[in-house]
Amino acid sequence: MKDPESDVQVGELVRILNGRDKDQFACVIEVLDERFVLIADGDKRKVDRAKRKNISHIEPMKIVVPEVRNSIDDTGRVTNAKLRFAISSYLEDHLLKKGE
Repeated sequence: MKDPESDVQVGELVRILNGRDKDQFACVIEVLDERFVLIADGDKRKVDRAKRKNISHIEPMKIVVPEVRNSIDDTGRVTNAKLRFAISSYLEDHLLKKGE
């Protein structure tokens, strides 16, 4: 059985574990069911062509981006620019902490 803490949420940053986008970061834009989510990064994988991904093939970063979550909750969509900004901000913070 799956741990309930491993469930992903809309707006959460994830790292892709399998596939040709391996080790790339993306953001969950929709939870389809208990096994699949739609992810996009705003750059190579745009919102209008989101990737359907099995949740066993992604690693949740346990960081929900409030701007992305609020945008999806309010309007039902998010811009590619917001996704790019959210991912780059996380990577800058993460790499800065790792390098210290």
